[in-house]
Amino acid sequence: MEPILVVAATRQELTLLIRSLGARERGGAGRRPSWLGKVGLLPVVLAETGIGKVNTAAALAALFENFIPRLVINTGCAGAYTASGLRVGDLAVASAEISGDEGVLTPQGWEGLDLIGIPALERKGVRYFNEFPLSLHPAEQAVQLATALGIPLRRGKFVTVSTCSGITARGDELASRFDAICENMEGAAMAQVALDYGVDCLEVRGVSNMVEDRDLSRWNLPLAVEKAQRFIIKYLETCGEEQ
Repeated sequence: MEPILVVAATRQELTLLIRSLGARERGGAGRRPSWLGKVGLLPVVLAETGIGKVNTAAALAALFENFIPRLVINTGCAGAYTASGLRVGDLAVASAEISGDEGVLTPQGWEGLDLIGIPALERKGVRYFNEFPLSLHPAEQAVQLATALGIPLRRGKFVTVSTCSGITARGDELASRFDAICENMEGAAMAQVALDYGVDCLEVRGVSNMVEDRDLSRWNLPLAVEKAQRFIIKYLETCGEEQ
């Protein structure tokens, strides 16, 4: 049976999953740690990629050269934009991931990679510049599951940045530019590599903070990552039941 792959930037974003799935450490993720567990008969590989786009892309490529999963799930925390309707502790599911940094800063403002004319990825005749779609069916399943469980969840575009937005104005700017609901540091790399390898992908993140003038006293990272992992456990259980 083809496994599902769950990846996150840090161990904290995977600890509950590792424990709940009875996962044991394995190799096959390059220099990054990974674990193998099960939900029923469904094998699940968990992998810690490291923070940021480069670490995520390198870890995923190493994993995909070792095996091709039926689905890759990216999880962790996110900062929600103020107009998103999200609050700390809510869950967000990506409809698309956007590389928010790659592009050109012109006298008229920021422009994406399409201004240069060189796509970040070209596959089956389609050129992808800054925006990478995520698989529709897994996202719809996640929304339906959240609705059935009464869990607050919002679906929309995510922005991946190298420099987190620590001021309200910057967050509002990115939200408006990309029509996005939250930001993170890895998702676009996951979406791009998965698209390149032809692997379905789902991204579910817990909101740890609002994107506003940085105030750590208003953050709740433990709550965000716990809620995301508990939801993914429920999602994996539904996948196991389909076998």
